[in-house]
Amino acid sequence: MLLSDFDFDLPEGLIATRPARPRSAARLLVAGRSSLSDRTVADLPEVLRPGDRLVLNDTKVLPARLVGSRRRTGAQGTAEARIEVTLLDPLAEAEGWWRALVKPLRKLRDGEVVRFAAGLLARVERREEGTAVLSFNLTGADFDAALDKAGMMPLPPYIAAKRPADAQDRQDYQTLWAARPGAVAAPTASLHFDADLMAALAARGVETSRVTLHVGAGTFLPVKVDDVSKHRMHAEWGEVTETAAAEIAATRAAGGRVIPVGTTALRLIESAAAAGEIAPFRGETDIFIRPGYDFRITDALMTNFHLPKSTLLMLVSALIGTERIRAIYAHAIAEGYRFFSYGDASLLLPGEP
Repeated sequence: MLLSDFDFDLPEGLIATRPARPRSAARLLVAGRSSLSDRTVADLPEVLRPGDRLVLNDTKVLPARLVGSRRRTGAQGTAEARIEVTLLDPLAEAEGWWRALVKPLRKLRDGEVVRFAAGLLARVERREEGTAVLSFNLTGADFDAALDKAGMMPLPPYIAAKRPADAQDRQDYQTLWAARPGAVAAPTASLHFDADLMAALAARGVETSRVTLHVGAGTFLPVKVDDVSKHRMHAEWGEVTETAAAEIAATRAAGGRVIPVGTTALRLIESAAAAGEIAPFRGETDIFIRPGYDFRITDALMTNFHLPKSTLLMLVSALIGTERIRAIYAHAIAEGYRFFSYGDASLLLPGEP
């Protein structure tokens, strides 16, 4: 299985840089094994059945992008360099230590300090594999408060290349049910839900369960090997509580469909069902779902349209078939669906005609 098997041409104009308003006004392409239906997300209560269960990722995106400065004094006086930092994940080796992407990394030395707004400082502990390990002067609630003031939402590279993050992204790039801080990227399929839609789903008899997967920046990293079986996923921390596992198991026992909203929720519940049945789970997962994978707990998936050659495109190909995904994406492009994080959505129903 080659990386080129998951490539396609996408017109630049179909990359969304702002979400639909209201959120549930986004388009929804409902796809079975052969059927296609052009709907909107607001139609979900009509498309889903009573007894179906949506699995929602309640991670909260951190304002993980920081801009600061490094000062260096030498024979020529004091020189200052602008430093951009995107936090990737906290490290267990010490409180307040984070792995981060730094631009430009070459302008930093081990031991130097980067100063940000709101009194936030970071010392460079070491550099490894194109990233830096930073130790911050604040921890816990003090760190969270300073980061909230100094940080910006870490928009995906394909949006950040077109425009900078702004105050509106603080709302747009956060889900309705975001509760547990820790992600540096949003579970974007969930961005389509608003309060009115949730009320309509509940009235329809569609149930929900919440799980947590802290989405890492690794979700944006390109696959660099031609043989995709040799690709290794970055680990991300997640939790399926006893309550969520019991709810999902009950839905399956009753004949309802388990439908994760987003690939992050799907990867997590499949990790929690590694033994064949859903079970409580807490820890890191680096599960890589690609064609040939045997789904244990997922019946369908609501997800956005993904980048060419991405692991997420491989995941949806595993769920509904590589050739079927090619046809679905060709239809979406022909019909002008908006792609990627702020774009439109699909509902993939491999159990339906």
